[in-house]
Amino acid sequence: MNNIPQAGDHPPPFEAVDQDGAAVSLADFADRWLVLYFYPRDDTPGCTVEAQEFTTLAAEFAARECDIIGVSPDSPQKHCNFISKYGLAVRLLADPEHGVMAPYGAWRLKKNYGREYMGVARSTFLIAPDSTVARAWPNVRAKGHAAKVLAELEAQRE
Repeated sequence: MNNIPQAGDHPPPFEAVDQDGAAVSLADFADRWLVLYFYPRDDTPGCTVEAQEFTTLAAEFAARECDIIGVSPDSPQKHCNFISKYGLAVRLLADPEHGVMAPYGAWRLKKNYGREYMGVARSTFLIAPDSTVARAWPNVRAKGHAAKVLAELEAQRE
């Protein structure tokens, strides 16, 4: 977990396509707050809860000039289906080659029942308008997480 950006670090630049096939880069969010969250897979229980909670609070984030972006290895088409099925209000990036996840430490060695494998570690980064990491959550539990990120955003903006 040494390569996980911490508060005060400059976040790794990225570029990927969203659910509509539009190119998205970190530079697109200069001078704005950004929640960049990484999750394993569309339409799974924890990932759905997390996306729904960010959707529920999307207007509150927007009122604080903060965008929300989720990143998973899923394709743009899977993201479209996920958004449509649950009425999500978050932008989702496709990262099948883990080019965005790896520099953020979200693609890493995991262990499950004694088996080691590479996988997506649910994690979130709050990036400030000055292009520094305001807060990093390297190991996230989905339920209630969006509210914690919103509370941190409010504290950072004071």
